[in-house]
Amino acid sequence: MIFSLLNSNPGIAIAFIIAIAIGITIHEFSHALAGYLMGDTTARDAGRLTLNPIAHLDPLGSIMLLFAGFGWGKPTPYDPGQLKYHRWGPALVAIAGPISNFVGAAVSIGLLIILAPLYPPDNLLIVFLGSLFFINVMLMIFNLIPIPPLDGSQVLFSLLPARYNNFKYFLAKNGPMILFGLILIDNFSSVSIFGSIYNFFFSLLGRFLP
Repeated sequence: MIFSLLNSNPGIAIAFIIAIAIGITIHEFSHALAGYLMGDTTARDAGRLTLNPIAHLDPLGSIMLLFAGFGWGKPTPYDPGQLKYHRWGPALVAIAGPISNFVGAAVSIGLLIILAPLYPPDNLLIVFLGSLFFINVMLMIFNLIPIPPLDGSQVLFSLLPARYNNFKYFLAKNGPMILFGLILIDNFSSVSIFGSIYNFFFSLLGRFLP
């Protein structure tokens, strides 16, 4: 866990923590920006249309990251009724977060490919860029899972026709508990649900990256 890493190697731990803060910040800021560009001022009025990490980091979620290895940022508020596109607007706001993490991962791996030959592997800049790539990919993949309150659920709800409204209602109501249960199983049992998902996508990335 990150908390134990603070004792054994504080430099690497701090680089990792900064990478987490940046990944979460660009993710939540992108939600706010997407909503604002479509006419919704809810996030802006709540002080979330900013790249200041303090506005986006959730205190409890940050503590959980340090001690348990998983956590969360503050959900970015938006009003679907104010969005220019009523059906697809929520999906566009939702997908903006993972897209921003994709861009962040691309930028960090690009810089890493350029700078890695110039510095030793334990250089803090190299560690930071590697951590930033890892965090952005993890945030992108995790948030695309179609279980509320994750971003993928809004995309799923926009794609499903009206005849699936009962299913959407069930998933919206019970999704957070389902997700929490899956996280507990993943972290405290031998069943690695999310680990399998991450390994699949990282194996795909490994085919294209040096």
